[in-house]
Amino acid sequence: MRWTLPIKSLWAVFVSVACLGIAGCSTSGQSKTSAWRVDQGIGMRADGPQMSLLSGVGASFTKGTRQNWWQAHAGVDSFSRLDEIFKASVSTTVAPVNVWRRSAAELTLTYQGATALGGGTKTINDYFERNPTTAMLIAKGDTLLLERYQYARQPRQRFTSFSMSKTIIAMLIGVALHEGRIRSLDDLAQVYAPGLQGTEYGKTPLRHLLTMSSGVEFREEYDGQDDSARLTRATITGQSEGGASLARLFNRRIAEPGQRWSYASAETFVLAVVLRQAVGQDVATYFSEKIWKPLGAEHEATWLVDSTGQEIGFMGFNATLRDYGRLGMLMAQMGVARGQQLVPASWVKEMTKAHVLPSATKRWFGYGYQTWVFPDLDGTFAFQGVRGQMLFVDPARQLVFVHLAARPTARDPAGGADAVAFWQALKRSIAPLSP
Repeated sequence: MRWTLPIKSLWAVFVSVACLGIAGCSTSGQSKTSAWRVDQGIGMRADGPQMSLLSGVGASFTKGTRQNWWQAHAGVDSFSRLDEIFKASVSTTVAPVNVWRRSAAELTLTYQGATALGGGTKTINDYFERNPTTAMLIAKGDTLLLERYQYARQPRQRFTSFSMSKTIIAMLIGVALHEGRIRSLDDLAQVYAPGLQGTEYGKTPLRHLLTMSSGVEFREEYDGQDDSARLTRATITGQSEGGASLARLFNRRIAEPGQRWSYASAETFVLAVVLRQAVGQDVATYFSEKIWKPLGAEHEATWLVDSTGQEIGFMGFNATLRDYGRLGMLMAQMGVARGQQLVPASWVKEMTKAHVLPSATKRWFGYGYQTWVFPDLDGTFAFQGVRGQMLFVDPARQLVFVHLAARPTARDPAGGADAVAFWQALKRSIAPLSP
């Protein structure tokens, strides 16, 4: 996914799509949403802002299908069961569950809202009135400070990640490197995946795939006609033979590896192909054995796959809200969960530092190994996906913020700015751990 700084043209598109009589575009419509119900510390309600856009006839949510899953009115349903709409592999878990503690009272917080959404001092309830957030979790260490579900979503539902899954692929690349399954990041991709032989992606070092600097032409604009749309159609909808052969769809080099940063989902797909062949098993199983089971995940996770059963990697990881929180806390604790080093600490540091500075990405964030890095370069980083999927991590505070959503458009600079403003206020409210 990508965020850009709020610029006039993108904001105009957002307003035209999202503000057609929608309560969430201002505080004036707040009375139209229902009150929150809290049960055992979990906040829930059946509706939320922008209902006229995000639901079908009446107040019901449109059922997602292979034809409409990307459309705004189907997003609430499809984004919480995408693994039922498309073919998926499963990462199993095993008892015992890594149980969260829960704070005695839900977190209270005020923040300065994004100017594009009206600005002003806002509360957590205000945030939900302004944003089509389906689920949110805030955790510090082993304790949940907040857990909420909007639009009748439930704790057992698996929410899709979109490009947050890219960061998970990078985590697994680090595990495989530590185990010697991958020998060097300077190796070419085709060393591990013979099907990439003769392609420009095959001739790219893994290091430059991790940093989105392959130099292979790929257009990712989310206009329905770009290369990311072609890649999605070729993978999850099965419109190609799948696997490494897909690299031939995007096979024009426009820069030498490492010379030019350009966000490209195809680079993560190539990494997923390399990972599967390097470890000799499917990505879902490898992830289950190396991370999901020892992490103590509560529920199974799933991965969308192509026609060959290859996990597509650039999107399509699905998990429950609390399990996303566990995954984020694993990274906040430098790869350690329940006393086990699941991801090497040195790799966590390497993948979450800005190999590409914000000045080069032009996206406000810097970029690490398939990971977004906050521009203040204070050790905080983010998993991010289109339509409002975010997992923000602060190791210094062992603080995790999981945000899942059904934003109506792929690009939403105003919503992104509001989420960042919320995160910044959250960080200020919690002191870093003592050294």
